[in-house]
Formats: sequence, C-alpha cells, structure tokens
Amino acid sequence: MTQAYYTGLSGLQTNSYGIDIISDNLANVNTTGYRGDTYEFSSLFEDALSNTNYGVSNDSIGLGTTLQATPMTQTSGSYIQSERSTDLSIMGEGWFGVQSNAEPVYTRDGAFTFDVNNDLVTTDGYHVLGTMGNNIDNEVLTQTLETVPLNDVGAQEKLQFPKTLTYPAEPTTTAQFSGNIGTEAELRTMSARVVDPNGVNNELKLEFSLIDPQNPPGTQWNVTATTASIDGETIYDTQNGVVSFDERGALVTNSLTTIDNNGAPVTIDLGNEFSGVVALANTDITASSVSDGTIGGDLVGYDINKNGEVVATFTNGMQSSVGKVAVYHFQNDQGLSRISGTRFAQSSNSGEPIFYKDAQGQNIIGTDIANFQLEGSNVDMTYGLTELIILQRSYDANSKSITTADEMIQKALNMDG
Repeated sequence: MTQAYYTGLSGLQTNSYGIDIISDNLANVNTTGYRGDTYEFSSLFEDALSNTNYGVSNDSIGLGTTLQATPMTQTSGSYIQSERSTDLSIMGEGWFGVQSNAEPVYTRDGAFTFDVNNDLVTTDGYHVLGTMGNNIDNEVLTQTLETVPLNDVGAQEKLQFPKTLTYPAEPTTTAQFSGNIGTEAELRTMSARVVDPNGVNNELKLEFSLIDPQNPPGTQWNVTATTASIDGETIYDTQNGVVSFDERGALVTNSLTTIDNNGAPVTIDLGNEFSGVVALANTDITASSVSDGTIGGDLVGYDINKNGEVVATFTNGMQSSVGKVAVYHFQNDQGLSRISGTRFAQSSNSGEPIFYKDAQGQNIIGTDIANFQLEGSNVDMTYGLTELIILQRSYDANSKSITTADEMIQKALNMDG
C-alpha cells in the first residue's frame, strides 16, 4: 500500500511538470519565433513479472513515473506578413545570432530594426551578428558590392553602420552614340549626359553638318563636340572632327576621339560600321546615347533583402550591399539550451555553431530568408488544450490513488486494533 503513495506522488509531480510545459507553450502562442517544448515520461524502478507457465515476461510493476526529457518541437511556425524589410524569417533550418555583452545566443525571432545609431538590433537592443562588407571608410562608400561574402563563424560581428553615408561621384569616361543622321544637308544633333569629377551632370552635345562639296560614294560630315553645363552657361571644351560613311551608310572613319569634361577626359564612341552612328537615306532620323559615370549621392536608408544582405540606398538611385546577416546551424538543434522564451545557447549536446558551404567551399547561409515577414510561434493551441485536459485528468487520477491508499491504510490499522 505504501507503494501506492510513491506511485501517486510521482504521478502528481510528473503531470505537474507536463502541465507547466504545456501552459508555458500556450502562454507563448503569439510570441514571434517561439518554439514549444513537449515532454517524455518514463517509468521508475520497473520490475518485470514472469509468467512461470511460459517463462516470458508479460507484465510489470513499478513505482510511478518521472520526467525523462523536454524535447523542443522543431516544426516551423506560421509566417506572418509585416511592413518592415528588416523583419526576417528563416524558411528552413537555422538560427539568427544575437549578442549583448556576453556570449552569442541564437533565435528564430527575426523582428529586427535599425536603432538611432543605425545598428541592426532586436526589439530589446541585442545586436544582430553577421559580416560587414568593409566597403565603408570615413562614411564614404569605397566599393559597390552586390553581395558580401560570409566570414567564418568565429569572425562574425555586430552589424553596425554609419548614420550618414556618401556615394562618391564617378566621372564619365565613355559616351556611346547611336542613331541615323540621314543623307540630307540638315544639321543633326545628338547629346549625352556626362558626369564631371565634382559629381555634376553636364551635357556632351554633337552637331553633324554635311560637308560641301561631297566626295562620293558615301557622305562626309563635320562634327563639333561641346561639353557644357546643363544650363549652357559654362562651356568646358569644344572639339572638331570629320566622320565618313560609305555608300551603304556605314561609318568608316572618325577623327573625333576625346573631349574634356571639366577636368575629366571622355572618350567619344560613335561605333563602327552599323554598330553606332549611321547615315541611311529614306529612313527615320534617330539619336540615342549611353554613358557611364555616376553623380554623388547621400544615404536614404538601409534595407535587408531575402538573401540577408544589408543594402544601402542613396539619393542618386544607386544601391550597394554593406553587410550580411548570418544564419547559424547546429548538428543537434535539440541539444540547444533555452535561456529565455525564444533564445537559446549552445551546449555540449548541440555542438558548436557551423556554416554550410557551397561547392567552392565558400560559407553560405544555407537556407532561404524572407523579408517583410516574421515566423510565428509553432505552438498548436488545439493540441495544447487537449494535452492540458489529459494531464489534468491524469493529475486527478494520481491524487485519487493517494487518497485511496490512505483509506486502505486506515482500514488496515482499524482492523489491527
């Protein structure tokens, strides 16, 4: 009869643990990135009872149950749309790394934002870990990057960016022209935007005039190139040349090569044969141009794309990656040690964090990231409520077994009297 006490007491304790676990899950049903726990019970000191007729064990008796383990539920939660590009969700396996002043911790909660210093942080101020692009020097962008290579695990750092950032001007080096100037003795013009060393947009204008007299076959044209400010008040340079076309209208010679743009030489590319400027009769007159170079720009803001790249956008329309959010992986996610609701620390059971590698041996995030989206809790409320009822019934049954054992002992004592 005393064994009934131990069985009932262990059942009360074990089911109490289970109720705590399920209750904690239900309390976090709306917590972003939360991964619930479940429970595993095992028997205490179970002894097998042998059947002497057959010599096999077909029954057992024990002293109750105990909580064996609280494994983490690893299914992903539902995904919720948001209005911020800094809200991220991991579509497969993996963990974001965040850090305050201690060791890094790991989370599925991707509700990130830029603080007043433009540091990428969680809502409670933990810094998000990743790789900086190292393409910023004294608040000036030194290189335009489409992607930032992910450094090794131990080299990850807090993603911190300057509040002000300048995209430096890139002077124009080449201006390409194309179009049809025809064969009639009329003035033809073409123009292109060119950027000077000060980051200012200027105009490069070409004027074609038919040479008189002509030297058939084909046509010959004088061409005057001028670089000037957009308002036309300042002339920086003027160059003259001659272009010749054969009887087909294809460009065969061009003596106009370069022009000065307020201190920067610009190559004038009229093409070759039919690849640029042509002189075709009975065809529409057209003109177009393409030039390199970029005016300077100031920082508009930072965003994060689906590849985890932190992208800076500038007033001149240019963009560049300046950092990359890291996604960590573990050989045994179940071995992670929960610190708080959504944050975990590595342990001897989880192993150290790792990065996946591509075929070239380069570190990669190894999963898909979605921006403007958060991962919700993976707790199923219907399942949780059902389990809570079952555990409560089991708790009541164990409580009843203690009461029954007590009544039996009282009767035995009374019989003895």
